[in-house]
Amino acid sequence: MSETPTVRPQRASAITEWDFEADVVIAGYGVAGACAAIEAKRAGADVLVLERTGGWGGAASMSGGFIYLGGGTALQKALGFEDTPENMEKFMTAALGPGVDAAKIHDYCQGSVEHFDWLVAQGVPFKEEFWGEPGWEPAHDEGLMYSGGENSAPFKDIATPAPRGHLPQMANKRIGEQGGGYMLMKPLIDTAESLGVRAEYDIRIQRLIVDEDDRVVGVVAKRYGDLVHVRARRGVVLATGSFAYNQEMIEAYVPRLLNRPAASIEEHDGIGIRVAQALGAQVAHMDAAEVAFFVDPQMVARGIMVNARGQRYITEDTYCGRVGQATLNTQDNKAYLIMDEQALEAALATESSVTFFRQPPKWAAETVAELESDMGLPEGALQTTVEVYNKHAANGSDPLLDKKPEWVKPIGTPLAGFDLREHTGGFTLGGLKTDLDSRVLHVSGDPIAGLYAAGRCTSGVCTGGYASGTSLGDGSFYGRRAGKAAAATIQD
Repeated sequence: MSETPTVRPQRASAITEWDFEADVVIAGYGVAGACAAIEAKRAGADVLVLERTGGWGGAASMSGGFIYLGGGTALQKALGFEDTPENMEKFMTAALGPGVDAAKIHDYCQGSVEHFDWLVAQGVPFKEEFWGEPGWEPAHDEGLMYSGGENSAPFKDIATPAPRGHLPQMANKRIGEQGGGYMLMKPLIDTAESLGVRAEYDIRIQRLIVDEDDRVVGVVAKRYGDLVHVRARRGVVLATGSFAYNQEMIEAYVPRLLNRPAASIEEHDGIGIRVAQALGAQVAHMDAAEVAFFVDPQMVARGIMVNARGQRYITEDTYCGRVGQATLNTQDNKAYLIMDEQALEAALATESSVTFFRQPPKWAAETVAELESDMGLPEGALQTTVEVYNKHAANGSDPLLDKKPEWVKPIGTPLAGFDLREHTGGFTLGGLKTDLDSRVLHVSGDPIAGLYAAGRCTSGVCTGGYASGTSLGDGSFYGRRAGKAAAATIQD
């Protein structure tokens, strides 16, 4: 973890010289920062982005690139899927909690179609093809996919299933290097630069600067060891990412992620949250986390997931992040995948974006009893689980967990067990409490004058559950709001 800076705000009256000035100063040049910069500039503001690394992109450019959108986007319609904002809201309210911000989800769903059109207008490309297989993301450059378990239990009976994982079309796709996230960020940065947005790199914020009325009027930053003072004539936008790499904050708020791989970037150290907290900012859902599950969903859907007691605990055809959350949060990070030889061969014959997660089984046996013994599971537990599963699977049903019939087949022999203990990693979802204009709220409930935030340093539409694309979705959506609101501020 990086050194812990002094985060208490500094008085503007103590500053004798400003190193940089702009109407709107944005900390962080990922998706939230880029969208804030574009909208602030178009609203007539002089915009300066401060980025702590040597280049733009942040976690967004390294991500798979999903943007969670729906309500009847042009891409959904082109591919024959019906959706409405109200239907989208039903799913998000059920899947992203507990404790979702109802006003924020409603706002996001109502504005989703317009936001998709806006992204396209900035040059973000989406290919009119649908990927319908289980997976972390499409195996190629298809533009639409189910990315949150919308078509699996229990959500398929709560809202009409519709795919909402919108993925920018990729050129020369390289997982972890140049994927959908890069293809999202590049057009946004090109747009920002064409508008005249300025950017300073290798500069990391340390503190907020406030005037005598406690209005935020700038930031103290550090570049190559030297302090830098940046004045914001209208407002400061925090777009600094999560606290996934701040060990102290993880221990305090999300201890179950301690010593787990952080599915994020090292720059996500919570600095934006901490400098705002030093001003009395309210935080929300700091214990919430998304949990990546390092296994190929093509395999999981064709088998059964069992815990340390040999019992099923999650429908296997759901979103893999939901499987990961259930495994870490409710099963002490202990999970096993059971498959027979026929199911394994079928899975290995499919295309997948994460074939590198396909591993050989740890155990193989001729009978369920033998596998149960080899795995060290309680005697009779796995046998009972398989017996009950097979009894109903013979009729293509799963009354216990409601896996879809297309994935329900009796487990035969020989069969194998895959050791998926400790196969999770995650990133944090909690952060600063903001209103619909991305104003950071004080613990009193009032907005902190001059301070705005968007992206993973805020508590967004996800407050517990997750769907792939919600981080880039609400980061870009509320980044735009932050830029507009900050630009509209008139200083006395």
